[in-house]
Parts: sequence; structure tokens; C-alpha cells
Amino acid sequence: MRPQEPLLINPPEFSPVPEPVFYPPPKPPRQRGWVHVLLFLLTVVSTVLVGGWMFSAGLLSILLAHEFGHYFAARWYRVPASLPYFIPFPFSLFGTLGAFIRMSPWMPNRRALFDIAAAGPLAGLVLAIPLSYIGIANSRIVHTASMPGHFISLGEPFLFQFLGWMAHGSIGKDMDLLLHPLAFAGWAGMFVTALNLLPIGQLDGGHISYALFGPRSRLVAQTMFGGLAIFSLARQNFVWVPLLVFLLFLGVRHPHSMDDDFPLGRKRQAIGALLGAIFILCFSLVPIKF
Repeated sequence: MRPQEPLLINPPEFSPVPEPVFYPPPKPPRQRGWVHVLLFLLTVVSTVLVGGWMFSAGLLSILLAHEFGHYFAARWYRVPASLPYFIPFPFSLFGTLGAFIRMSPWMPNRRALFDIAAAGPLAGLVLAIPLSYIGIANSRIVHTASMPGHFISLGEPFLFQFLGWMAHGSIGKDMDLLLHPLAFAGWAGMFVTALNLLPIGQLDGGHISYALFGPRSRLVAQTMFGGLAIFSLARQNFVWVPLLVFLLFLGVRHPHSMDDDFPLGRKRQAIGALLGAIFILCFSLVPIKF
């Protein structure tokens, strides 16, 4: 007689979805803390010069939340990542060109790629929405004829319009909203969120799109890139041109993760749909009018 073979409770063909596989990560790069602190302090100065203390505090809070969302998600998956680098630029509309973290291209699987990319916009928006509402509620409704001769008109994404309606109701035809510095900071936070969620290349939206669609994300990236380029040329509106040149330099395609076959799961697919809705609600095709 042969010994009885063990009974397989979960045969391989019916086994549940495996948990993420963590490969040994590379050694994290050495960081110089003073560089991060110095750049942050210089960005505080440059944003204060542009919009005052309240604007600076609001915008930098949103940017910090965004970047540390990425940072802690990367740490969770043991992907080497740096602390945020802020970019002071007092000659820009916001007094800064934003912030970024350096992260290893080593990415264990699609799930890690999605979680790390999604954590930033979600964390930033958690602050951008209430700060925008508080700022809008403290903004003044003025007659357009009383506005100064040289002023900047901002495009209103759907989410910002909705918050304005909640705070002030319907504004008259010849009336406009003179933004409080905190409202301007919230608007800038939504603008940064929309930029990052563009489904192109190495932007957060590019990571999310690749995690959701795999190689098909290339078509999504090319469609979005081409659409913005055609709009810029057709309308002779060159607000998007610097970003498009930058993205072209970095590359429109997205690199592979170490395990592209790892399933994403329906919960993350639902979060991906939510992020797509957030992009639409925060995006303005003509964000700035001079």
C-alpha cells in the first residue's frame, strides 16, 4: 500500500490572491538633512514675499502633506526615498516651483506603485479642501468694475466653484470674488494636485495609470499629452508648454515595476476611479489668465 497523500485545502489553481512579495530593497542613499531644511526655509521666505504669511502657511502645509504622503507610503513598502526637496522661486505666481522626493526606481509590484503614487494627492487634498473653504468664506465679493487695472484671473475648477457656492451662494453676473490669501493657497493646492494627477510619465497620475492599465497606459499618456499640445497651439495659450517640454524631457512612457503581473484588487481600482474624479474636479484647462 502507498502512504496516503496529504489533502490540499487550497490547490494552487484555486489559491487566494497572494500578498505582495517584498524583494530586498537597495541601500537607501545618504541624506544631508541641512539641505532639506535650508530649501524649506528659503521656500518659506519666497512664498511669504509673494503672498504673505497666511498664503505661505496654507500652501506649504498642503505641499508637505502631499510629499510626506509619498514618503511614508514608500517607507511602508521599503522603497528608498528621500525627505522632500522644496524649490524656492520668488519670481513665480506661487513663490515656489513645488516640492519633490527622490525615490528609487526599484518598485516591488503594481500595488506598491499605486499606493505610493496615490498617497500624495490624497493627503494633500485632505488639507486643500478645508483650507480652500475657510479662505473662500473670508474672501470678499466685489464688483468687477472696482477691480484694479492689472490683476490675475484664475480658472475655477469644479471643486473650487462648489466650495464657493457653499460659502457665498450664487454670485451676480458683474461680481467676482477677491480671494483671501488662504483661498489662494487652497486654489494653488488644487492646481498642484491636478498637475500631479496628469496620467503622463513619472507624474503621480502616470504611476497610477500604469498601475491600473499596465502597457495600455502608454495610450492614455500619449492622448493626454497630445490633447494639451493641440489645445495650446490651437488657442495660442502657452500655459501648458513648459510642463509639456519638461514631461517630454523626462519621457512620456512609464517604466515597468518588478512584478507587473501582481493583481491590484478592486479596492484600489475603486480608489483609482476616485482619483480620476478628483483630477476632473481640480483641473482647469485655462488655469491662469493675465
